[in-house]
Amino acid sequence: MNSSPAHKPRPMVDLIVSVILPSVILMKLSGEDKLGVSGGLMLALAFPLGWGLFELVKYRKFNFIALLGLVSVLLTGSIGLFELDNKWLAIKEASIPAIIGIAVLVSTFTPYPLVRALLFNAAIMDVETIQKKLEENNSVKIFERKLMKATYFVAGSFAFSATMNYILAKWIVTSPAGTEAFNEELGQMTLYSYPMIAIPSMVMMMAIFYYLWRSIHKATGLKLEDLMVKK
Repeated sequence: MNSSPAHKPRPMVDLIVSVILPSVILMKLSGEDKLGVSGGLMLALAFPLGWGLFELVKYRKFNFIALLGLVSVLLTGSIGLFELDNKWLAIKEASIPAIIGIAVLVSTFTPYPLVRALLFNAAIMDVETIQKKLEENNSVKIFERKLMKATYFVAGSFAFSATMNYILAKWIVTSPAGTEAFNEELGQMTLYSYPMIAIPSMVMMMAIFYYLWRSIHKATGLKLEDLMVKK
């Protein structure tokens, strides 16, 4: 029997812990008269790193995207603490969403396509009922084509994130790593990434989910309330 508690999304907590607090620390507490460059960077990164580890340990469920997030935080810390060329920050910022997008595409050739885990899974939709209706209406192949198209859309949204992350990092973070200015710019980049990248990406994912819902509705005749898992 699995005694792990069910995961409940907490977007406001995620935003505060992973974006706002680290940004404020990097921009306001990295001076030599406060925490210093290394101290400010380590404290700022401790919030998203600690929160991500807490979620992984508490819910005891492997999460590919959450794991990449933790790796991203560790790489950012390494770039700052080891004072690497800040071009690596832009490469790192672009590589994480790029890896996810590539994984989404590659997974379509495996028995476990990631798009099903992201959009078409039993935690969100009544997959069993949908599958039964698709078979009754002889619409399985039509729906599979729509699902593949949704996969391309999802991969495209991550390509957008990768491109914007790279541009934002190159535009904002211009100071050498290991300096107070680098920390301040890193904080600004973290703040700007939310309205410039995270929100547009969420809107894209919502549009893709709507496209998928419309495709299921046309193929099965089921209404939205019939598609969703009853809580």
